[in-house]
Amino acid sequence: MDIEVKMPDIGLEEVEVIEILVNNNEKVEPEQGLITVEGDKTSMEIPSPTSGIVKNIYIKIGDKIRTNSLIMMFEVNNFNSNIQKKEENHLDENINLNLDKKLKEDIFPHATPVIRRLARNLNIDLCTIVGTGPKNRIVKKDIELYQNKIKKKFLEEKSKICTNNDNQSKEEEYELNNIQKIIGHNLHQNWINIPHVTQFDEVDITILEKFRQKYNNENKNQKKTSNKITILVFIIKVIAYALEKFPIFNSSLTSHNKKIILKKYINIGFAIDVDNDLFVPVLKDVNKKNIEQLSFELMLLSEKARKRKLNISDQTGGCFTVSNLGGIGGSWFSPIINAPEVAILGISKSQIKPLWNGNEFIPSLMLPLSLSYDHRVINGAYAAHFITFIRKILSDIHFLIM
Repeated sequence: MDIEVKMPDIGLEEVEVIEILVNNNEKVEPEQGLITVEGDKTSMEIPSPTSGIVKNIYIKIGDKIRTNSLIMMFEVNNFNSNIQKKEENHLDENINLNLDKKLKEDIFPHATPVIRRLARNLNIDLCTIVGTGPKNRIVKKDIELYQNKIKKKFLEEKSKICTNNDNQSKEEEYELNNIQKIIGHNLHQNWINIPHVTQFDEVDITILEKFRQKYNNENKNQKKTSNKITILVFIIKVIAYALEKFPIFNSSLTSHNKKIILKKYINIGFAIDVDNDLFVPVLKDVNKKNIEQLSFELMLLSEKARKRKLNISDQTGGCFTVSNLGGIGGSWFSPIINAPEVAILGISKSQIKPLWNGNEFIPSLMLPLSLSYDHRVINGAYAAHFITFIRKILSDIHFLIM
């Protein structure tokens, strides 16, 4: 009996086929990967729903497919006996098929879907690379060595051209990968469609930083763990508290921009840079969790982002976003709102500054804040109250329990 294998619902309207992992007449097992697809900022393998033999493949690399699109046809009845019968009656044919398979293995490079996707984004032909992994598998190190070799050759050739003209411009041109194109398009649309206003402020986090260090030291001594709670976790928790007090910041506009949707849940995204690609994992129900829980979840999501293993649910449902550049440097900046959200908070590097207490200057750890908001929904006075409230709680975390 033949059964149709269709594209399951993965939460995306349309995805692109970037890898076909099986061939016609190949036996597959349940949960074995059939194809790899790529959508908005993520890619994933689509598993087989059952065991069987691939009879027909109806899609090809580069096709755009949707939920319930027909991708393959399986033969599922008595396929083991059919294979045995074909082997007995067509021995020579099977020998030829094995030879063809051996030729394909010799011709086509041995690499995982992740390596193939990396090579495709870098416009590298895997057939030109000799793999150094097990069974000549191409690994990430081989890609990097090949890329460095090509880059070196390119620079050497370019240097020869520019020898007689020291003032000649030296430029290199690279193709944007799919994730960069998607992020660039979204940021451009958000910037031109949302009237941004940015409110700047800074907060004294001297007390909070002392408490954070004390907690981490005691936690390390008592539980013998090296996991440290960061300032970012406190900021996210305080933002959740502020969203309860200022619900207009936890809203979005309808598609026709005529109504405001107030959300009854608080999910906060945090931007993270991974090899020049931007991801925004989302912490869910922040207002219902304590600092330790949020710290653990933030650590897990950050690790998944660095390994590029975030799924759709990890990156959707956000109400408000935090962009933290504190680990890099700089003072204030103007973050771009992550639509359909109406605000985003930028965090910069904290610095020791003299703060006047009425009698003398006291060395204080000051944290720069940059609040960008959608002026169609939020007015300047409300934004000033919001960032002032955040500053108050961060300056003395005791207010968080009031």
